[in-house]
Amino acid sequence: MPYHEIFVGLGVLVAGIVFVREARSRGALNEQSLVAVAGALVGGAIGMRLAGWMETLNVKDLWLYGSRSILGGLTGAYAGVLVAKRIIGYKQRTGDLFAPAVALGMAVGRIGCHLTEAPGRPTDLPWGVHAPPTTPECPGCLTGEAMHPSFIYEIIFQLAAFVALRWARHRITQPGELFTLYLAGYAVFRFFVEFTRANETVWLDLTRPQWFLIPGMVLLGVRLAYGWRRGYYDALFRREVMT
Repeated sequence: MPYHEIFVGLGVLVAGIVFVREARSRGALNEQSLVAVAGALVGGAIGMRLAGWMETLNVKDLWLYGSRSILGGLTGAYAGVLVAKRIIGYKQRTGDLFAPAVALGMAVGRIGCHLTEAPGRPTDLPWGVHAPPTTPECPGCLTGEAMHPSFIYEIIFQLAAFVALRWARHRITQPGELFTLYLAGYAVFRFFVEFTRANETVWLDLTRPQWFLIPGMVLLGVRLAYGWRRGYYDALFRREVMT
């Protein structure tokens, strides 16, 4: 069965449901926000395929390998929303509506990755997993080595992020900051979890996704510092004193 495609589809469905519920709860469910969703879907599909294709630069691989790049998909989705909003002249920020939806959708989609792709690098940790020898691009699978369940790590992170975002959604009132926090958290997590992934290293023992993430983390760090100085996140750390 095409488990990867099935769970990616389920992830998109779950994300759509969460987005609609979030938009409705904030009074932002309208034609303009749905156009933003359409932009995210189109941009995400294009971004995944282009980013994956850049790994081989083979036109024949444009469709086959494009769906493997989650980072490319997120980047494309973000650009797609901006383009869609610019076309219809919609100026309201929508990132906070997407943040919980993306986190839960990613958690579901990564189940398909865990079932079909190389889990990670070899490990002696007790929770190491074994994958079938038929798993593509997985030398450790052929030798029966235990490997990091890197996709399980990400599923746990995304579920925790979803819960944290739901908790923080009414505490952060500055538009766009919830999405900024999610992007920053995921960027840092993904950079470090790459050390357990089976991706090829290209320079200084870092993978392509890590080199892609480095400038993004710098920009997000500057953005978080800007928000911190202006007190956008004070409500997350304020302690209530009982009297």
